[in-house]
Amino acid sequence: MSVLSKIISVLTLAILVSLPVRANSSIGVLDFELNDVTSSPGVAEEVERTASLKRLLEEHLSGKGYRIDATDPAAQAAATKGFGYLWDHSDEAAELGKNSGSEFVVVGRLHKPSFLFVYLMAHLIDTKTGNVVGDFIVEVKGQQQNFTAKGIENLARQIDTRLKTVSGS
Repeated sequence: MSVLSKIISVLTLAILVSLPVRANSSIGVLDFELNDVTSSPGVAEEVERTASLKRLLEEHLSGKGYRIDATDPAAQAAATKGFGYLWDHSDEAAELGKNSGSEFVVVGRLHKPSFLFVYLMAHLIDTKTGNVVGDFIVEVKGQQQNFTAKGIENLARQIDTRLKTVSGS
């Protein structure tokens, strides 16, 4: 074996070792709910922003090496018995995640108490036990889309940190 091939082998091994090893960790992300308690609830911009959060969170978690399992929208709609139901009933959310093959499921909420800031909130639920294993809140100030993306990035980082302690990776 030449010196060059040894160097390439060592570098390849170093790269592989540094990659996140989560081949068995899978997450389902449910659609976020909008809890707009301002004087003008349900503004189209907020509804659009809320609808984009699931995809953004999936992208960030996927980038951290997690397998993202798609949750059937019809199944989520059928399981949602009213506003906040899946947020308050982790066992029902866990069942949705389990049915999509996920080890964990994220139930998210965009809480808007003011026109100046919102809270990205999420429960991380173990689908085997139905227990909430992580509860997260990220404050986002401002109305621009890039602030929302930064908030989701922060939320994904918190979920990743918690999953490392839960799964022992």
